[in-house]
Amino acid sequence: MSPKMQSILSYIGILWLVAYFGGKSERNDFSTYHLKQGLGLLLFSFLFGVMINIVAVVSSSLAGILSYAGILFFIVMVLGIINASNEVKKPLPLLGEMFDKQFPFLDKEKDLN
Repeated sequence: MSPKMQSILSYIGILWLVAYFGGKSERNDFSTYHLKQGLGLLLFSFLFGVMINIVAVVSSSLAGILSYAGILFFIVMVLGIINASNEVKKPLPLLGEMFDKQFPFLDKEKDLN
């Protein structure tokens, strides 16, 4: 799997695992960067969903309103896919800078190959 394909798949939820395990031999800095961004987005959207469920126990109307914010994760995902397909290392809006310094296990994998 090419690094560009790994980078694109890294933003699509469960396909992050396909990108991670399917392209270990061809991974470079570009694909590692997008794997970090995609994993960060996946984890953050999962935590947001858990938060919405907790809020739903307290106030279902507030949870309903907040659930519309989930469209933002879709928009950010599309922006990440566009950046990956254009082969640009650009952080995701709002949280991308934080993901650059996280997930050091991805860097270690690069050093082992």
